[in-house]
Amino acid sequence: MTITIFLGALLGAMALGVPIAFSLLICGAALMWHMNMFDAQILAQNTIEGANSFPLLAVPFFMLAGEIMNAGGLSKRIVNFAMTLVGHIKGGLGYVGIMAAVIMAALSGSAVADAAALAALLLPMMNRAGYDTARSAGLLASASIIAPIIPPSIGFVIFGVAANVSISKLFLAGIAPGLMLGGALWLTWWWLVRKEKIEAAPRASRAEVLRSLKDAAFALVLPLIVVVGLKFGVFTPTEAAVVAAVYALFVSTVIYGELKLNQLFGLFASAAQTSAVIMFLVAAAMVSAWMITVANLPAEIVTLLKPLLDNPTMLMFAIMVITMLVGTAMDMTPTILILTPVFMPLVKAAGIDPVYFGVLFMINNAIGLITPPVGTVLSTVAGVGKVSMDDVTKGVWPFMVAQFLLMFLLVFFPSLVTVPARWLAG
Repeated sequence: MTITIFLGALLGAMALGVPIAFSLLICGAALMWHMNMFDAQILAQNTIEGANSFPLLAVPFFMLAGEIMNAGGLSKRIVNFAMTLVGHIKGGLGYVGIMAAVIMAALSGSAVADAAALAALLLPMMNRAGYDTARSAGLLASASIIAPIIPPSIGFVIFGVAANVSISKLFLAGIAPGLMLGGALWLTWWWLVRKEKIEAAPRASRAEVLRSLKDAAFALVLPLIVVVGLKFGVFTPTEAAVVAAVYALFVSTVIYGELKLNQLFGLFASAAQTSAVIMFLVAAAMVSAWMITVANLPAEIVTLLKPLLDNPTMLMFAIMVITMLVGTAMDMTPTILILTPVFMPLVKAAGIDPVYFGVLFMINNAIGLITPPVGTVLSTVAGVGKVSMDDVTKGVWPFMVAQFLLMFLLVFFPSLVTVPARWLAG
């Protein structure tokens, strides 16, 4: 009955068009009423406590770093550098998009920010070169979701806070799977364009490659600063977010000189608005998370999935399928906040490494950003690239399937995640 009340209140409110944050509050209030313990003061206290977290300070700073990166010329230089390396290969602009997405993922941590940058910079070039518009848009959308996996990742910050898992370990564990996602896209793109007659750009000379590397050097250094700093304990993930934002601001204004002081207010306001939405979601989710614990919902879920507790692989498979289904109808942040307190007791009971679970859970949620019908990243690429939503949806399928196949490969072979994670953490 408790599960029915929880899901009924949540889905009912969402079906009526209530914003997800308020739906979470309604869901928590419904559970309190059902258990005869409704108290507005408890609702208020848990909402405030939900946002009162030092690690969550990383969110606005990573959002700001992404805004500055796009406005200050860092994204443009990364794309130009990738162009000189692989632009001459058949289908080269697609490989440029994948390389640029991987590098930019290590700068912003936001799939939407990377999608906007890639669609604005590369999609017009791909159209002029004769690439299929739908396929190009689908590739750029799929590539941009690498951002929540490779550190720094806003998604890992939110999951780490919700699950009480080390954010630094999550960051380091996400590097190898993030590169694997890029590799899966690379192979899929190669397969799709191998027979097409697309005119490649002329090969860049060594001097041009070195010139573009020198031009992009300051942008390329930032990921190294973040990863090395986290690995050797120089700073925490929250401090890494501040370092990323300040470094991006310095490079954009002083080194590249493309960001003017009169642009800063707009960038700060945009980052603040996006951060406010995320923070309110986290705050509202704390009410539901607290009520989920009080109502003992995890124990009911454990009972339902008890036959799978002795087989961690099958349990992970079942959790991934459930998350896939939820991801078709819900954005990444609310999915993390709603499902994490439900799944974590199961994960611990089955003896699954919480960091390993967090990486796969994040991959699944990231792919949800390009899963119709919601697909926030699909909407971003369609809007920025001036492409119809139907075309982007049609073009994303082969890449989305490849990424899901990789995710399930990681389910059946956990060492692909855990071994590199231990090596990087050690």
